[in-house]
Amino acid sequence: MAIDLSSAAQAYQRLGVKPVINATGSVTKYGGTRTRPEVMEVMAGAARIMVNVDELNRKAGEEIARITGAEAGFVCSGAAGGLVLQAAACIAGKDPVKMRRLPDTTGMKREIIIQNMHRFPYEQAYRAGGAKLVEIGDSRYSHPWELEGAIGENTAAVAFLCAPLTNRRAIPLPQVCEIAHSRGVPVIVDAASMLPPRENLKRYLADGADMVAFSGGKGIRGPQGTGILCGRADLIEAAAAHANPAQFLGRPMKVAKEEIVGLITALNMFVEEDEDAEMRAYAAMAQQVVDALSEVPGLDVTLMHDKHDYLIPHALLRFSEDWRGPSKNEITKAMEEGELPIYLHQLGQPEELAVDPLNLTQEETTIVIQRLREELTR
Repeated sequence: MAIDLSSAAQAYQRLGVKPVINATGSVTKYGGTRTRPEVMEVMAGAARIMVNVDELNRKAGEEIARITGAEAGFVCSGAAGGLVLQAAACIAGKDPVKMRRLPDTTGMKREIIIQNMHRFPYEQAYRAGGAKLVEIGDSRYSHPWELEGAIGENTAAVAFLCAPLTNRRAIPLPQVCEIAHSRGVPVIVDAASMLPPRENLKRYLADGADMVAFSGGKGIRGPQGTGILCGRADLIEAAAAHANPAQFLGRPMKVAKEEIVGLITALNMFVEEDEDAEMRAYAAMAQQVVDALSEVPGLDVTLMHDKHDYLIPHALLRFSEDWRGPSKNEITKAMEEGELPIYLHQLGQPEELAVDPLNLTQEETTIVIQRLREELTR
């Protein structure tokens, strides 16, 4: 199925919405990622076929389990929807009386322990499931004894955040799992934006995690509203019991049948791709930015790619002490307010900007370079 992009752009324009260039990565606010054309084609057909959604959920879950090496899997409504289901599963399980009461968890084991340096906006998803968050550590350190001391009779789970640019001084996941499991407590992981690399599909489960949530619409490039839950069979079954088509807490976070099929299609394509070739293509695009801006005085431009903060190659721009041009904020504002808005990655250090090539075409990369040169040398 050929997609008419000009017609699609007109649909946005009729609403008065401008297309943008997203050089900040798989950020939902700026469109997420470009859904695979093959996925859109499968979804268009699947939307016109009726199926039993319970059966579809089970079969899709089996496919997720096969690919991730987990005991079980489930297609949820984005990684954030997966966090709500993680909390609900750990707190209420499959007990229909408790399930019906959520998010009121009075009298239940409802505490979810989280390291202070892992506090993040999406933790509200745990609270939406009825959890009470218990902090350990501070913004710089956590100690194993703090986790051991926080686990008590009301502990439902320990949460762990896997994300770029998080503090690496946190108690590592394998040790968190060892401590929690010694007390019979499950560990739930948010790894929404940690794909690629593809090895992460199995990594966190191998480290001992009991439930892991990934986004289906970031690096996998499936439907933007989907996510993946994988892990222990009993917990995944409990999460599924709370979700669509059942009439419990997760019902508002419905995933349509065609989205489920689309996610599984994208996931299979994702794991079959040549990751080395993919990274070389991203690196070549980012290198174009580096080469074009390397001689701007006071600007240090490098290619960044690592397993922690820059999972795909980025062009990283650092403003040195010798920088005499516009401020970082002035540059980002000018880029965003241009005739064609351009959004840059700016989640690193205060004096850093980056170009993430995940969503860029070659034509857009050229435009980003031209606009950056204009604003940097203004």
